[in-house]
Amino acid sequence: MKIRGLVVAAFVFFILAAILYWSERHKPGEDAAKASADSAPSILKLDSATITRLDLRRRGAQPIVLAKTGSGWKITEPQQFGADQSTVSGALSTLASLNSERLVEDKAANLKQYGLDQPAFQVEIAEKDNKTQKLLIGDDTPTGSASYAMLAGDPRVFTIGTYAKTSVDKNLNDLRDKRLLTVDPDKVSRVVILRKNQDIEFGRNKDEWQILKPKPLRSDSDQVSELLRKLTDAQMDLSSSDTEEAASAFAHATPLATARLTDQSGTQELQVRRSQTDKSNNVYYAKSSAVEGAYKINADLGQALDKSLDDFRAKKLFDFGFAEPNKVELHAGSKAYFLVRSGEDWWQDGKKMDVGSVQSLISKLRDLTAVKFPDSGFANPTIEIAATSDDGKRVEKILIAKANDGYTAKREDGTDLYQLSSSSVDDLQKAAESIKPAAAASK
Repeated sequence: MKIRGLVVAAFVFFILAAILYWSERHKPGEDAAKASADSAPSILKLDSATITRLDLRRRGAQPIVLAKTGSGWKITEPQQFGADQSTVSGALSTLASLNSERLVEDKAANLKQYGLDQPAFQVEIAEKDNKTQKLLIGDDTPTGSASYAMLAGDPRVFTIGTYAKTSVDKNLNDLRDKRLLTVDPDKVSRVVILRKNQDIEFGRNKDEWQILKPKPLRSDSDQVSELLRKLTDAQMDLSSSDTEEAASAFAHATPLATARLTDQSGTQELQVRRSQTDKSNNVYYAKSSAVEGAYKINADLGQALDKSLDDFRAKKLFDFGFAEPNKVELHAGSKAYFLVRSGEDWWQDGKKMDVGSVQSLISKLRDLTAVKFPDSGFANPTIEIAATSDDGKRVEKILIAKANDGYTAKREDGTDLYQLSSSSVDDLQKAAESIKPAAAASK
């Protein structure tokens, strides 16, 4: 009996082991994943780098042909236009790895029920080896969350997500490069603004801008950079298809300014004109040397070009900004201050000074800002300031003289004059007088 029991037990053990082995080799998750993969196969698997041409055809519209060039993509039909590289790149990415949501029919006999007998949209994709494939997109599904699609010559019908359809189903305005100036903003070395009352020229040295004309002046680099950004971001308004209307509006508008931008590829020009529809509403139009036609543009650019020379000038007397100076020397009448930083501590005449009181003085130096730029009125300076920063590489010296309506200042490295408010200079002197030694360390 014992032997018979052992035989039965061994038989049951082998049966259980076989079941366990089968279940491990055939996990439900894997079967489900395989079934899901079979029901939603890929439609296209391409190398986007090998795609050389896209022929887009929407029912009732002119065909659009995109061709790859050495510098990117361009529109060759229905007219020659620059292409929006980001939009084209998105379409290529979608087409290169186009996945279906599900397989509707393996061998569709009636394409009309899917809108694929006369597709609403189709795109022919050409590769380097002259191999072509054509994607057909038909009606939306009843839920509206997907569209029917198939490849020409392939009897299968799929559904694709709305996001995939919208990524490739683009009209001419979607695909056009809408920039009015195509220079590289990071490589622009000169910006010239030509206006009826005064021309302004800016030159760049690395990340810093200087005013070159009407005469060399310190510039507010942030203001110049913002102007450059608005110029290179300027786009044609294509909401109206009436190009003749825009051209007529440009021809009859009042010239505001002409901007010339120079980078390593050359110089491009943008003419901007203003049309005043009423006293409070200005409409701006522009014509570029980089693209054909005249276009309505955003009012922000027109307003930026309408700024005066003083709007672009540096108003802060010191350039060290938020950097911590290494040394500050100040003479005000009979009083003199010699402050040197070591690490986080400040010293004067071998004595450690109260950091808070020194920082208050440095803050007032940072705040010295011109309220106007006078042409004359500087004589007999009563305050001299020298600030050393950038580990001794930058030394800035300022002279301040009393004037009838406040104070006038001048940097030692230039002839420009800066009118300062009385309160800013008075606060500076009070901060200097408030500098004190550091409190003695408690024992």
